[in-house]
Amino acid sequence: MSMTVTSEPTMVEINGNRLNVLVLGDDAPGRGAAPGKPVMIVHHGAPGLGSMAEPRASFAAFTDEYRVLVFDARGSGASEGNGPFSHEQWAADVDGLREWIGAERIVMAGGSYGGFVSMEYAIRYPDRVTALVLRDTAADNANQELALRNALASARVEIDRVKLDRIMSGTVRDDDDLRDCWAEILPLYDHDLDWDKVRQRVESTPYRYATHNFAFAVNQPNYDIKSLLPGISCPTLVTVGRHDWITPVECSETIAGLIPDAKLVVFEHSGHSPQLEEAERFQQVVREFLAGVPALRA
Repeated sequence: MSMTVTSEPTMVEINGNRLNVLVLGDDAPGRGAAPGKPVMIVHHGAPGLGSMAEPRASFAAFTDEYRVLVFDARGSGASEGNGPFSHEQWAADVDGLREWIGAERIVMAGGSYGGFVSMEYAIRYPDRVTALVLRDTAADNANQELALRNALASARVEIDRVKLDRIMSGTVRDDDDLRDCWAEILPLYDHDLDWDKVRQRVESTPYRYATHNFAFAVNQPNYDIKSLLPGISCPTLVTVGRHDWITPVECSETIAGLIPDAKLVVFEHSGHSPQLEEAERFQQVVREFLAGVPALRA
């Protein structure tokens, strides 16, 4: 299936912070362009480590049917880093981007920590969400203990417990330290370990340690939105890799059990990234789900 990628990244000021934004699938990004296509906004994971690169790679295939907006979140990638780095602020930034692109409603998608923000957005802006697509995420901080257990039990690598604790608790010292700690846990992420891919990812990651520390030292300890999930009324797809070490399957089962009529799909040959590890099936699952959303068929 052909895909159209017609725009270049641009800096957009949203809520007093310049965001690095890319609109895929049309040649006129911004308000009022391509009104016939619904808009999908995809939020990357790993604040302070993630960027638009992953959602660009995994959601560009949907540009035949959607305008897909990907971006570096506040404090990540090439975007400005004016605080706060709270879930509330990141959700407000998504809504600012929705307004900038000229969409009344959007398909909201996000994986891992991007799933936290996607659920936050659906809770705070329910009238703006046509459908919600989640991937390998969690509704509370219980995944922290599960991840620690899985990391220490892994036969793949022997994890440096001190580095693991620093990155999981948000107490890394600087960007170089974040890089070292990230390199320590990266071999755990994929179903099939490829050391060349691990090294490439370490090299290509944009490191923003202050953002990461805020997310894991300030946001994470009190993170728990389970009581709010029954209030999400839009059609919701929850996807997860069977071998995800950091947000294991039980985290997605919890989410799917709390959001009314949510659909759960487990990818048997994936770790934390089924959108890349089983890309063809992931795209098929998402397309079939979205094809069944009444508001998108109108």
